[in-house]
Amino acid sequence: MTFLRRLTRLALLGSLGLVWLLAGVYLYLGPGLPEVETLRDVQLQTPMRVYTADGELIGQFGEQKRNPLAYDNIPSQFIDALLAAEDDGFFEHGGIDFMGLARAVTELLMTGQKRSGGSTLTMQVARNYFLSLERTFLRKFKEILLAIEIERRLSKEEIFELYFNRVFLGHRAYGFEAAAQVYYGKGIGELTLAQHAMLAGIPKAPSRDNPLSGPEAGRERRNWILGRMLNLGYIDRTAYEASVRAPVTADHYGPQVSFDARYVAEMARKQMLERFGSAAYTAGYEVHTTLRSDLQRVAQRAVIAGLRTYDRRHGYRGPELELPVPETLAAADAAEDPNNLPPAPPLPRDEWLDVLAELPAVAGLTAAAVTTVDADRVHILLADGSEAVVLWENGLRQARPYLSENAVGGAPESPAEVLSVGDVIRVDREGGAWHLAQVPAAQAALVSLAPDDGAILSLVGGIGFELSKFNRATQAERQPGSNFKPFLYAAALDAGYTAASIINDAPIVMEDASLEGLWRPENDGGKFYGPTRLRWALTKSRNLVSIRLLRQLGVRRLIAYAGQLGFDTGDFAPDLSLALGTHAMAPLELAAAYAVLANGGYRVEPYLIARVDDSAGNTVWAADPPRVCRDCAGRELSMEEILAGENANGHRRAERVMDERVNFILDDMLQDVITRGTGRRALALKRKDLAGKTGTTNGPMDAWFSGYNRDVVTTTWVGFDAYTPLGRREFGGTAALPIWIDFMRAALADSPDRERPVPAGIASVRIDPQSGRRTGAGDGDAIFEYFREENVPASTEDGSENTPGKTGTDELIRDIF
Repeated sequence: MTFLRRLTRLALLGSLGLVWLLAGVYLYLGPGLPEVETLRDVQLQTPMRVYTADGELIGQFGEQKRNPLAYDNIPSQFIDALLAAEDDGFFEHGGIDFMGLARAVTELLMTGQKRSGGSTLTMQVARNYFLSLERTFLRKFKEILLAIEIERRLSKEEIFELYFNRVFLGHRAYGFEAAAQVYYGKGIGELTLAQHAMLAGIPKAPSRDNPLSGPEAGRERRNWILGRMLNLGYIDRTAYEASVRAPVTADHYGPQVSFDARYVAEMARKQMLERFGSAAYTAGYEVHTTLRSDLQRVAQRAVIAGLRTYDRRHGYRGPELELPVPETLAAADAAEDPNNLPPAPPLPRDEWLDVLAELPAVAGLTAAAVTTVDADRVHILLADGSEAVVLWENGLRQARPYLSENAVGGAPESPAEVLSVGDVIRVDREGGAWHLAQVPAAQAALVSLAPDDGAILSLVGGIGFELSKFNRATQAERQPGSNFKPFLYAAALDAGYTAASIINDAPIVMEDASLEGLWRPENDGGKFYGPTRLRWALTKSRNLVSIRLLRQLGVRRLIAYAGQLGFDTGDFAPDLSLALGTHAMAPLELAAAYAVLANGGYRVEPYLIARVDDSAGNTVWAADPPRVCRDCAGRELSMEEILAGENANGHRRAERVMDERVNFILDDMLQDVITRGTGRRALALKRKDLAGKTGTTNGPMDAWFSGYNRDVVTTTWVGFDAYTPLGRREFGGTAALPIWIDFMRAALADSPDRERPVPAGIASVRIDPQSGRRTGAGDGDAIFEYFREENVPASTEDGSENTPGKTGTDELIRDIF
């Protein structure tokens, strides 16, 4: 009895000591503990997602892959699996599992090793949100105290939701919904019982037990969890046995983007980083762009098809790589009688597959290695380990060798003249058969805008982002050549010139201090045509007329006018070469200027991001670009609207920068470029409301076409990044215009063909096409021309000049006859 009394006294004193110890720990640690209430407002790091205007995902950015879910959206089967794995008493305890803790302490004292953690889900929430991962008793005490406080403040469902969305699960996946997407490419609600159990087993060792890094360890952990679910009555034996037999089906899935538009997604990423800083990657912003997914797909196909067509005209450049082959096999290929050689060893298939795995598909073209060359075909090995054949008729026969940009060799007579064993080539599948192809060496860009507000409808920065991240639509500054001429002619019309003004198309020698030495520009083809009306000169893209026109107009006047239209003229060289488009600019800048021509003369600003929503769906930023207000014409604005720069609809009003009548006449001239000039291929679209202009620079180095109707304006460019020539028979009308046509065929499918109304103050007058002067109805050669009323020319009976300024020989230009 004495012993029992002493034992009881010791137990009581021990309990009191423990209480005092815990009280002391609480008093010591309590003031420094974080405020649990902040968990209600916790902001989980969620990646930024970029969408098209119609809601298709085209990009995701952020170190942590996370897709938060509310508790009500979590499948009950997964809840059971996670509870079986981590804390089956979660809904009964108050945050602390004292039996589990005692078991963990006992194991630590008996073995010196930590085997079972004893941590509840609530304690793990405390650790994940507030504490570090250091293994100390002090951190454990903090964890216990925080768990108790969390249980007091939050419901069980809220605690479970916090754990579900925060825990790290390997491969940069945070939260189980993100893990389901990373490992299975599906939402967690779409997974099987076996897959739920696999995910539930990852938190114990995320780097070891995830189904990609450790499939066998993950399987063992999964099956243990399934056994626990069976013992706890969560599942029946039939479900258990079926699930433990299920194979590990995980794979590495990237962001579930709808389609590849990485040049645009990267543009959005940069703009978001500039606007929101590093929070752009973690705050869960949803970026809604102006991009139309249907047009973007068409634009990408048009660029690829146009470049591949150009590439085929210039011959086959040979394999991308030459893989090592056994020496005896190489000797057999070179021998006159390979039958006398010993059998070749097997090909190094595994080493070849490693190389192929590093070569991404570009423009839909797959890398393959040649394994055998026969008389009428070649056998190939694909990156996925499968084998196929390319028949002689499927690209091999047509593979005439590239000699230079201006020449190709003769047609091959056998596959052996084209390829050898070990060659790494590109192939594509058409009609169920594999065809020989190659990644084009040339590059291209396409930009399409909505003319009334500058919204970017589609943008392609090159043939493939995986090949080059350089965005040629926004970063490549290239000489536009004749694609710039419409703006020279607009400045001339604004200054009083007319479409019927006569300028001499004759050889010249330029003596200008701003140019080095003498400059002898020529028309394409080297011919000269004498006195020429401005309309015809623009239609046929006559260089000499443009140079003389600029000299009469004045270079600085053109620069000022171009700046008014929106061009960045800070680096414009003040010399007459501007008439030929020698100032380099990006396709996006040129497309924005053509939008002025398309929308009736208003300056708009290209923009990509329409709005930004936060993770709760609230709009935190919205674009407000200047918009053309057609119903504002003639209406007197209030003083408030004038000061705000707004129109009647509450949007910023686009500024008119080109006279309406000048715009109308120039548009009519640019329609002639398509119906009668260098853009005649566009007649294939069978529309009457198209206008545009080709552009080709010396070399030729750059090929352009920019064109539009009232609804869409598009610029296309083709060239080499290395500034090498495209080939002497390549022009804007042959290299760039076909891409424009393919795109605009789809872009204008729902756009009605409509004539532009004639504005007030425009006169349609019969003129003599040779002199540009007004003539009577009896002149059988007369044609109609549009004029601003104040610029109607004199009649043929009047000997006065019909062109403002001097039309004769300029002091700084010598006519050469």
